[in-house]
Amino acid sequence: MNATLMTWSRRMVRALAMPGLLAVAAGWCGVAAAPARAAELVVGQVAPLSGVLATTGAQMVLGGKIYFDAVNAQGGVHGATIRQEVVDDGYKVADTVRLTREMLAKPEVVALYGFAGTANITQLLADGVLEQGGAALVAPYTGGESLRNPFNPWIFHVRAGYADEAEHMVQQLTTLGMNRIAVMYQDDGFGKAGLAGVEAALAKRSLKLVVSAGYERNTDKVEDAVKAVKAADVHAVIMIAVNKPAAAFVKQYREQGGGAQLYNISVVDPAELVKLAGLKNAHGLGISQVVPYPYRPMLPVVREYQALLKKYAPDAEINYTSFEQFLGAKVLVEALRRAGPAPTRAKVVKALESLQNYDLGGITLSYSPTNRIGSRYVEVTVIGSNGRLMK
Repeated sequence: MNATLMTWSRRMVRALAMPGLLAVAAGWCGVAAAPARAAELVVGQVAPLSGVLATTGAQMVLGGKIYFDAVNAQGGVHGATIRQEVVDDGYKVADTVRLTREMLAKPEVVALYGFAGTANITQLLADGVLEQGGAALVAPYTGGESLRNPFNPWIFHVRAGYADEAEHMVQQLTTLGMNRIAVMYQDDGFGKAGLAGVEAALAKRSLKLVVSAGYERNTDKVEDAVKAVKAADVHAVIMIAVNKPAAAFVKQYREQGGGAQLYNISVVDPAELVKLAGLKNAHGLGISQVVPYPYRPMLPVVREYQALLKKYAPDAEINYTSFEQFLGAKVLVEALRRAGPAPTRAKVVKALESLQNYDLGGITLSYSPTNRIGSRYVEVTVIGSNGRLMK
């Protein structure tokens, strides 16, 4: 975790101990959730605040927090303040299921927000946890196809799917004549979803993967994957990986002389990749993105995000993950407004379905009773010579 984010996280932990602010499970900071007040809307978030996705989890929480804080400073929603109740699942499937059940057992929780992990959320569906709880899950940090098809009524996606990202990357590579493609992937639901997306995009062009190489979930043990990809002599490698294993692969592959163009799917923090892999190795890495570029204030919603980040988290840096979750928080708050002064879980679901062609400030999302995929926006960015993302 970078220094500014660590500083922000420590401040948040101290702040969470004060009444009326966020409540975080004992597993993260040792503070029990405070009882809900009558004029309070509780949004439940299960996030990976420890383990290999910890830096991403902190950004996920931050993106929602700055918007919820801003809404509360303006009087809340129909006079009720929003409380973001956060617990840490460590990116572990069993913990996600257990903690979500506990969250949904609390009647004051009106919606869920910003979970992470394709395998984690797929298990929630398989076990019927969301259906039994009857609550919407807004803006999960995953593009897994298993969460989109077949249709399920509980998950409202803000981001494009991994299949959309894979199609965009493969199109870009093959247009440049790079058709010898490898995939390095996390051996779980997340990685296999991305792998399937790349295979489908190649099949559309009558191509096949040269090699696919997996690594074990919740580790950065990628040595075998590096060896397999290096031996295949490919034009490009698409990584379906999270921060630490992605960085480990980049570092080892480059230091062993691997020269292929490297891409990673959207769920990585470029600053963390540069820190862990080294700028020399990470320079030139392409990263697909599912929300617009947050570093230039070209759109009204980007200006709003930058202003609120500066106001409520002045030590934090602009980040794709926090921006994506900021957008998700805006979607959820609008649904809470439309659900009325005494929202139930069912009313929030209905309100989300009514968000058709909803403008967040230069970004439009659409849901309906038969559609839960709000956006299919994808573009590719590159880590520049200074370590920052370029369009």
